[in-house]
Amino acid sequence: MNLQSDTSLQHPVDSRPAAATAVSATRPLYWSVRRELWENRSVYIAPLIAAAVMLLGFLISTIGLPHRRRALLLLDPAVQRAHIEKPYDFAAMMLILTAFIVGVFYCLDALHGERRDRSILFWKSLPVSDLTTVLSKASIPLIVLPLITFAVAVATQVDMLLLSNAILGMNGVAATTGEQLPLFRHSLMLLYGLIAMALWYAPIYGWLLLVSAWARRAAFLWAVFPVLALAALEKVAFQTNYFGSLLRYRLAGWMGEAFVPRPHGSGPVGTLTQLTPGKFLHSPGLWIGLAFAVAFLAAAVRLRHNREPI
Repeated sequence: MNLQSDTSLQHPVDSRPAAATAVSATRPLYWSVRRELWENRSVYIAPLIAAAVMLLGFLISTIGLPHRRRALLLLDPAVQRAHIEKPYDFAAMMLILTAFIVGVFYCLDALHGERRDRSILFWKSLPVSDLTTVLSKASIPLIVLPLITFAVAVATQVDMLLLSNAILGMNGVAATTGEQLPLFRHSLMLLYGLIAMALWYAPIYGWLLLVSAWARRAAFLWAVFPVLALAALEKVAFQTNYFGSLLRYRLAGWMGEAFVPRPHGSGPVGTLTQLTPGKFLHSPGLWIGLAFAVAFLAAAVRLRHNREPI
């Protein structure tokens, strides 16, 4: 009898490691990220639509391309490269902007939407912690969106190159060479820029997730109004604009920290010598922003644990 009772007492204790192993084997973070992609198709549909628009615009612009290229070949090689690169750089920047907009609206709805439609009751019934849920949602703008944007941008630029070379070839004009358009180098710079932008915007995404977990309605208003109110209050009360300058630095400062700016503000596209990863990694703005991002995400985890459906 004693042996049987001892065995029955030990069984629940011994089952805990097995239960933990079973939960870890299901990879809750991985499937949580997959769930976000299933429920938020705009994460990959919006970049694809933006790419389709860019390709359509480029197709229309190819009317008269052979004539323009013949005239361009008479100019200096550096000028040739700058003009040839313009549509490719523009397409990449539009896709980057699209990714940022999608990330903003995704974060605003990520934790608010599940409370609004009361699906939070179902998700909380599953053996997935609030930390795992919040991290899976944060990984969308910080990891998944940059990777999707990179793949779509590279595919778009390759399609643009093939299309232009086909039209030039049919009109007896020399195709675009690797020296005129170094796509591989541009792809490396694009990937680096997307990583830098995601890290720099981490506090923005963290703040939006925090507001999404807290607000009962009008999440966008609650995310934007306090920021604008602080800037206006400082301007009226002290006649200074330090907070406004800080906001501008957070929105656009990553380009000055991660790249050597091109002349005339033409953007972070050019040669690999324009990359400044050392300066970017030693920037106080990066690490202060990441510290705020961690604090915002921790607060979002706490709020999700305590919040009820709307």
